[in-house]
Order: sequence, then structure tokens, then C-alpha cells
Amino acid sequence: MTAMDRVQSLKTRHTEVDSTLQMEMARPHPDDSRIADLKRQKLRIKDEIERLVRH
Repeated sequence: MTAMDRVQSLKTRHTEVDSTLQMEMARPHPDDSRIADLKRQKLRIKDEIERLVRH
């Protein structure tokens, strides 16, 4: 897998996590710990994308 393939894969995963986050936030009683976990996942993915793009 090339770096660009990995970046594309991470972007797809980022979008999936964001969709999950939006669904959780739209629930009548969202789980705050799940929301925090999903936000951390998004941040880790974003950081990894930025690291790969810089190299």
C-alpha cells in the first residue's frame, strides 16, 4: 500500500467515524463517553493523514 493509498483509506475511515459521531449526537440521549471516543478517533486519524502528507 502506497502512502497515498493509506491517506485515502484514512480519509474514508475519518468520514465513517464522523457519520457515526453525527448519528450518536442526534440520539435523544447521546452517550457522552462514546462521543468523546469518536472525537479522539477522528483527531488521531486526522493527525495520521497530516503526518503522511508531510512526508
